[in-house]
Amino acid sequence: MHSVLDSVILSPINRSNMYGFLRKHPRTRVGSELACRLFLEAVLWRARTHRAWRTLPPTYGHWGSVYQRFAAWCDKGVWKDLHKHFQDDPNMCVPLLDSLMEQVHARATRKLRIAIVRSLQTQGFQVCGRTIALPQKRSKDQLRTLHATAVRYKIERAPRELESKEERLLQHLAVGGEIDPECIRPHLEEVHPGSEEELLFRYASLHWSIPISSGYGKRLRFLVIDGYNKKLMGLIGLGDPVYSLSPRDEWIGWTLSDRKERLRNVMDAFVLGAVPPYSFLLCGKLVAMLATSDTIRHAFKQKYEGTRSLIKRKVHDGNLALVTTTSALGRSSLYNRLRLAEGLLYERVGFTQGSGEFHFSNGIYDAMAQFVQEHCEPTAKQERWGTGFRNRREVIRKCLPALGLSSDWLYHGVEREVFVAPLAHNTRAFLRGECSELKWRCHSVEDIFCYFRKRWLLPRAERNQQFKSWSPTNWVLWPKREYMHG
Repeated sequence: MHSVLDSVILSPINRSNMYGFLRKHPRTRVGSELACRLFLEAVLWRARTHRAWRTLPPTYGHWGSVYQRFAAWCDKGVWKDLHKHFQDDPNMCVPLLDSLMEQVHARATRKLRIAIVRSLQTQGFQVCGRTIALPQKRSKDQLRTLHATAVRYKIERAPRELESKEERLLQHLAVGGEIDPECIRPHLEEVHPGSEEELLFRYASLHWSIPISSGYGKRLRFLVIDGYNKKLMGLIGLGDPVYSLSPRDEWIGWTLSDRKERLRNVMDAFVLGAVPPYSFLLCGKLVAMLATSDTIRHAFKQKYEGTRSLIKRKVHDGNLALVTTTSALGRSSLYNRLRLAEGLLYERVGFTQGSGEFHFSNGIYDAMAQFVQEHCEPTAKQERWGTGFRNRREVIRKCLPALGLSSDWLYHGVEREVFVAPLAHNTRAFLRGECSELKWRCHSVEDIFCYFRKRWLLPRAERNQQFKSWSPTNWVLWPKREYMHG
């Protein structure tokens, strides 16, 4: 029988080179040269003929065993390394090696496609052709369950530093029985990279019911600290807003050119909420109110005034005119009736279209990202942005069609309510370019808390004593030992 390998390796020296390469490969065990040669002949036969594995001639061995070994080498990247090493060898039949890589690619595509479908089905989605769907009637508990896979994965992938310092980080949380609502005195502490505050921010974020991103582009993060006992009350995380958000854009009423010019004066709250035991005292409302405080916009001005945009090199005026946020679980009551003397702090302006990438934010995303890096090109190339893909959404939008799946699967169907918090009386006019000076709504942290304390905190503390029974040990993520709170 004519050897397929003879059409690829034209000299005994080259045969030995291939065997020698595979013997030295760190992720393979090739056995004898004769056995290795027979296996390679089987794989190359399939690459040349494009016939089903089940039709492999028995002279090459049992087709199932050959396929399993082929698949293992695919997963370990052996074929890619082999192709890369020998593709410029003049003694090699390059078209046949390319056919082999097409076979490897086809298997990777099929495997990832199946994994994505199974991942979505495990989370509770119904996969229906070009769309994925959730049950029409779903409670907030069902939505929390839907996010649970991504949350667990984020905890599993958390930096080891957080795990090793969990006991110390728990010391920043209050014991419920030690809180005196009459003595609470909140203030904001800005989070800086590499600090203890950053570790605490990242650790606390792992306890949210939905996976928390790190924010995009410009970013401001704050801890809300109870000045009375130095314990953590809540988190505020602000990042660059998405470019297009219909409810926000319609509320502002700006043109495309206005948005390009003034979107830099908007920040989106990617995390905004209280931690227990303060959350039992409705301090989630307090944290949302504090995101509109003078402290936030002053910090924004100090950090970004005079900086230049990456692409157009425009100098930033340092004015933060609007804070936006979206509810985590559909319609929200957290921001309702949040007001000071001048009126409502937040306005509800509509709902998102139910698109995003949280349902891919588990182990499947890493595989999708690797696939895209190997087989897709970024949409836009700009040297100042650096190389690679811009964000997770672009990765997923590229990956799905490349696998033969619909890019409409980015629409998960979980509509989030959109809220806007204007920080000036003329925010909309400013963002539309109709005026250049902002007339600020001046809200100090002290004024905000004074109103919150009377309106919500003290009445809640009288009605509900649940906060007293909470312990920081309830937050342990890595229960390796008994944690003592000091």
